[in-house]
Amino acid sequence: MKDEKPRRSYLVTVVSCRCPRCREGKLFRHPMTFRFGRNLNMHERCPVCRQLTDIEVGFYYGTGYVSYVLAILITVAGFILWLLTIGFSFKDHRFFYWLGGNSLLLVLLQPWLMRFSRVLWLSWFVRYDPDWQDHEPEDLGRTIKGQMNNW
Repeated sequence: MKDEKPRRSYLVTVVSCRCPRCREGKLFRHPMTFRFGRNLNMHERCPVCRQLTDIEVGFYYGTGYVSYVLAILITVAGFILWLLTIGFSFKDHRFFYWLGGNSLLLVLLQPWLMRFSRVLWLSWFVRYDPDWQDHEPEDLGRTIKGQMNNW
């Protein structure tokens, strides 16, 4: 019987920013930081299974929509939580406190939102392969070396 490592679930893979194909390799070169240029610096290929991370030119444009939806969901959840616990009133400025707190929260979460939306987007286009050691990564033939990461 083979001695195999336990497989990560899809959710754990996405939250921990790992490759969707092998669920082992880390996709980003550096730990999360507020330096945005460094924060989005990804490996060209997964260090474990060699899956391309930038599938085609402009591949990550769609992550703006994903990040936007995630920010809306966080805002709605914060709105409901504030409404149920504190409530809203214009007389004592509670609405404005929520608005300021929500804005600050979204600014602080921005590095995580940017990374998470990239990993989530990539996971929708690259399938998990439990036997990735036996197969080469799929070459989609849509890459132009000189245009990669050109956004």
